[in-house]
Amino acid sequence: METGTSENAGQTAGRPAGRAAGVPADEPVWIALPKGLLRMRRLLLVVWLGLLTLATGLLLGLFAGPVWAAFALLPLAALLWGWPMLGRNWRSWRYAERADDLLISRGVLWHEETVVPYGRMQLVEVTSGPVERHFGLASVQLHTAAAATDARIPGLVPAEAERLRDRLTELGEARSAGL
Repeated sequence: METGTSENAGQTAGRPAGRAAGVPADEPVWIALPKGLLRMRRLLLVVWLGLLTLATGLLLGLFAGPVWAAFALLPLAALLWGWPMLGRNWRSWRYAERADDLLISRGVLWHEETVVPYGRMQLVEVTSGPVERHFGLASVQLHTAAAATDARIPGLVPAEAERLRDRLTELGEARSAGL
């Protein structure tokens, strides 16, 4: 469910890069995170809560009796509740590149939108842990002068993460040259 891709990274039909037809010039073009991030998070949920359910059931069944083993249903209930919540959280994450800054939006209950001016970026890094690499994902971490405004975009395809890193670094250098 990507709303923009790197395929339209150049100028097309007189529109700015990434601008879809019919979208006003002052509206940001939001890009959703890949579905692989949702698959990875749901798999981790099933693995951890599945193991917790099994361990709780076995340990309570052996040491406290079979009636107490019913408490193993609590992690199972958390798994059933967490599955759709991960989907809602995944759908809430998106980012947009504007002329002077990068927007990152996230959150379902507490919606948070971070604006990172290109000229304030000090470091843009791409990271990928072992689980992320297994799912073909990477994260972009933005470091700014103020530690409280550091921003992160998780679960990108590595090629998109590298493209974003290079573009943000280029724009950051160009904007900070005038400071």
